[in-house]
Amino acid sequence: MIVIDDKLVSDDIVEKQFVCDLVKCKGGCCEEGDAGAPIDKKEMQLLEKNFEAIKPYLTKEGIKTIEQKGYYEYSREFGWVTPVIEGKMCAYGFRDKNEVIKCGIEKAYNDGKTTWRKPVSCHLFPIKTKRTGTGELLNYEPRKDLCNAACALGEKLKVPVYEFLKDALIRKYGEEFYNALDKIARPYYNQKKELNH
Repeated sequence: MIVIDDKLVSDDIVEKQFVCDLVKCKGGCCEEGDAGAPIDKKEMQLLEKNFEAIKPYLTKEGIKTIEQKGYYEYSREFGWVTPVIEGKMCAYGFRDKNEVIKCGIEKAYNDGKTTWRKPVSCHLFPIKTKRTGTGELLNYEPRKDLCNAACALGEKLKVPVYEFLKDALIRKYGEEFYNALDKIARPYYNQKKELNH
């Protein structure tokens, strides 16, 4: 474990490699699972505030689900989450012409309609976070089978998990945290390079 302030970071986040391969996984993380994306109280408010700007990017089924369940719903296991369409795809998702699931919230953001990118839990995937009494745990949890292509691509391109998720980690924890993690990770990668020569 790597300790930075009150954060406990799994070694896998530094040691493993990962790069999303959307062509192969088709954005399956937005569809597979027991619930929608976990969101915090601030994000619950942002969903309500930005819904009208996001709505044009959603599917009819997604809009209908949100009208029935609300902008978010409560899961006993995960807390507040985005609603899902018939127990499958996130209600804020849509499929592009290549059948890849994309995020309607992020599309609205990319088009300049909102200043909120998407739930930070989605942005951080495959890192999952958990609050403890004293701080926060960060674990590397790619989906079995679904993320095999991303793990293979990460290894091929030699991109560590934390580096692939640089934007998301800075967004959630700030540059100081990321730089501290990078400082710890660099010697590990330099040592690994030397062993491979």
